[in-house]
Amino acid sequence: MKFSQKTLLKLKKKNKKLKPDQYKKLKRDTLRGRIKGTDERPRLSVFRSNENIYAQIIDDTNAKTLISCSTLDRSIQLAMANGRTCEAAKLMGEKLAELSLKKNITKIVFDRGPYLYHGRIKALADGARAGGLQF
Repeated sequence: MKFSQKTLLKLKKKNKKLKPDQYKKLKRDTLRGRIKGTDERPRLSVFRSNENIYAQIIDDTNAKTLISCSTLDRSIQLAMANGRTCEAAKLMGEKLAELSLKKNITKIVFDRGPYLYHGRIKALADGARAGGLQF
């Protein structure tokens, strides 16, 4: 059953119980409305699964993915046993920063999606900052 964003907001205001996927979509769309990537400041979008973490640097004006990286990349897999740790996320953030600096991208907008800025998401952001990206 699909609801429009307006209906989801009404349900949330009435304290009705939303299914987890509906609530996650509502949070993501609310945040996405405020964050846009441009040529000067592309958007760093993060997806977190139970096993791995994925990140993309996206230019929303041209609708193109400029750089992508994940804990499934060969160099990160050799350094870490599994991709579900904060250390793996931090290493991936540093690698993402290295790849973006090669393409002359220094300033970005961080899009955490529906996730809290905590744990692996924070570790990825800290690694990207340590690598030289500015949010």
